[in-house]
Amino acid sequence: VCFVSCRSLNMDFENQDKEKDNSSAAGSFNGNSTNNSIQTIDSTQALFLPIGASVSLLVMFFFFDSVQVVFTICTAVLATIAFAFLLLPMCQYLTRPCSPQNKISFGCCGRFTAAELLSFSLSVMLVLIWVLTGHWLLMDALAMGLCVAMIAFVRLPSLKVSCLLLSGLLIYDVFWVFFSAYIFNSNVMVKVATQPADNPLDVLSRKLHLGPNVGRDVPRLSLPGKLVFPSSTGSHFSMLGIGDIVMPGLLLCFVLRYDNYKKQANSDSCGAPGPGNISGRMQKVSYFHCTLIGYFVGLLTATVASRIHRAAQPALLYLVPFTLLPLLTMAYLKGDLRRMWSEPFHSKSSSSRFLEV
Repeated sequence: VCFVSCRSLNMDFENQDKEKDNSSAAGSFNGNSTNNSIQTIDSTQALFLPIGASVSLLVMFFFFDSVQVVFTICTAVLATIAFAFLLLPMCQYLTRPCSPQNKISFGCCGRFTAAELLSFSLSVMLVLIWVLTGHWLLMDALAMGLCVAMIAFVRLPSLKVSCLLLSGLLIYDVFWVFFSAYIFNSNVMVKVATQPADNPLDVLSRKLHLGPNVGRDVPRLSLPGKLVFPSSTGSHFSMLGIGDIVMPGLLLCFVLRYDNYKKQANSDSCGAPGPGNISGRMQKVSYFHCTLIGYFVGLLTATVASRIHRAAQPALLYLVPFTLLPLLTMAYLKGDLRRMWSEPFHSKSSSSRFLEV
């Protein structure tokens, strides 16, 4: 999912004059609207994000029965919007030959293209089928939509912020998986992640007294805050939280942007060689592929550790070292560590094309 998210979100942006000339034809995927909707995480937000996540986890742990219906509805709405965003490029491709890209007005609701209406309709249909069946494949599809949307609209500006964020979330993950049972007499992370919620249709039928057989046969819902994978025997499910996908995915997007920036800088300087103590083969290794391989190895290690210990494992305990340490080492050897750590990097020429992730 990280690889698909990073590669599928590559977009070419022209200079400001061309963007203004083509803004009417660019639709919902033009550069201005994308940049305006992107949220860049700063150092303060990176430090306080694990604290906010801990508070949310405790609220879900202590008050789940009281807020489960509201939380289910909010999650379904967010999943609908995220999956519609994921389906939109495909719908644009399908509707381009048979319909113009003119927007249809829906009054106060806004104006939408045929592709946007189609993607939203398909997303609503998928969510409704998931609510009726509770099938794990549909839940995984919605979770993937959430992952892609979060990676598309959140950005890490520097390696410093990346290290702060991933290190804080590593401590958060380890504490709530390994040490929360000593304080709360229960594994808080596992209980919240595995606890199913009442189906809104069942709750609605009971509130409206629609009868004993109306809405009572719908299953309880496992919320799409994770990906689940059935075992070979089908007796249990393994799970991976979307945070374990999104946070390394943000790091992958950051290093992919830096790879493209460095490629452009090298082309502007007529292919100037790197530091003398680094071989040409090392210079050709991209930070993206180094980090992606580290993510794969870390995920594989987490899976093996879970099978060996037969207990839930904090995936970030393995993902963070296997992604950050090779990246920091390679950046130091290539002489890019200082620039990646804190200095912003931008396209040098405003008239040239640059790749934005």
